[in-house]
Amino acid sequence: MSSSRTHRGGLLSRLVGKLRGALWPIPALGVLLAIVLGTTLPELDQHWATREHPLTFAFGGGASAARDLLAAIAGSLISVTGVTFSLTVVALQLSSSQYTPRLLQTFVTDRVVQLTLAQLVLTFVYALTVLRTVRAESATEDDSAFVPRLSITVGYLLTLGSVLGLVLFLGHLSRLLRVETMLRDVHDEATQTVARELDEPGGAARDTGGHRGGGPPVPLVARSSGFLVGVDEGAAVRAAREAGVVVELAVRIGDSVVEGTPVAHARSLSPGGEPDTETLEKALDRSFQLHYERTPDRDLSYGLRKVVDICVRALSPGTNDPTTAVHALSHASALLGRFAECPVEPRTCRDEEQRVRLVVPPWELPELLQLAIEEPLQFAEGQPTVLRRLAGLLREFAWRAQGRGVDDLVCGYVDSVAERALTSTEVTEAETRAWRQKVRQALAGSWPADVG
Repeated sequence: MSSSRTHRGGLLSRLVGKLRGALWPIPALGVLLAIVLGTTLPELDQHWATREHPLTFAFGGGASAARDLLAAIAGSLISVTGVTFSLTVVALQLSSSQYTPRLLQTFVTDRVVQLTLAQLVLTFVYALTVLRTVRAESATEDDSAFVPRLSITVGYLLTLGSVLGLVLFLGHLSRLLRVETMLRDVHDEATQTVARELDEPGGAARDTGGHRGGGPPVPLVARSSGFLVGVDEGAAVRAAREAGVVVELAVRIGDSVVEGTPVAHARSLSPGGEPDTETLEKALDRSFQLHYERTPDRDLSYGLRKVVDICVRALSPGTNDPTTAVHALSHASALLGRFAECPVEPRTCRDEEQRVRLVVPPWELPELLQLAIEEPLQFAEGQPTVLRRLAGLLREFAWRAQGRGVDDLVCGYVDSVAERALTSTEVTEAETRAWRQKVRQALAGSWPADVG
């Protein structure tokens, strides 16, 4: 099979996607490392127990002091870990209610958060593991005292590192909760998705013709519900090849799939052929990667969706923060411009004989522009700075989308912005005429030297 990207779909990619979007994998590795260190280092200490310890800076106290130190490390770290992340969750809940709950997904995948949690639980588990090896001298038995000096020293150093990591984490958290940082992270995430989906060298077959079969389209209904976050293209192509059809999806990556409704159409390659719809529907159900929430891995519109959510929340009466809305629209403008420079043709996947078997629809440029403009325009009433930024966004988009067939749509939106400004703000008619003129000049490839 030849497809645009051979790594898509499959059990491995699903597993990698779940691990990448989860908070626990790195902390779990920290626990395993702690157990390994906590069992191997005492063995090394046991080797040095009958001779002079080669490390002069190693712990020099007795068994009682060792137990007290390790117990203090374990008890304090588990308390600090619980309190820190409880306060963090509360802060993130407040932040998500003010901006958008979809930003919690960005927090969970933040590497600093994962590494900090891993360091804290590593030190805690390590201290408990080493504590069980400390032995006091017995008066009735011939068991001699054993104090793992190197292991305790390592535990002390890990504790110092945990304290330093906690301080750095609190500083990182204070930056993470700022809306500017959130917008930057969402923008970077969306840019990486575009790079993976549209800019990958050698990526393939994107064409608009030659993939339709000869038979009439037969609808294929979904057998499960959820958001489409990926497609196992190899499995879908094999199923289409066995049925002798071309499968054209009716949903894009990121769209909602509802059980019992058509999600694709099958066209037989031979006129008059009748595909086995039940078999194809079962194969599509297995190849679809459905999730209860959208993910940024392959969804080109998801980053823009989150930026627009932040903008709309900022314009709500309870928040009333036009400055944040303007910042969000600037990020939306940059993302739209990035989309305008990329191809938006359907992605086609071929079998071993180079016949197209699967067609995945793209996010079209007009749909992305609608996503960025429609809701902010609706809630921007009485906000002249936001309306001016919307006009600027359309001008910037018009400049980067020349020749992409969106001229009428862009002109229609700038007219709507101008009408909304005239009916609800102190913006003058002369200013709105200037907005229209600048957008039309940008569509024609002209950007006058005047400021603004």
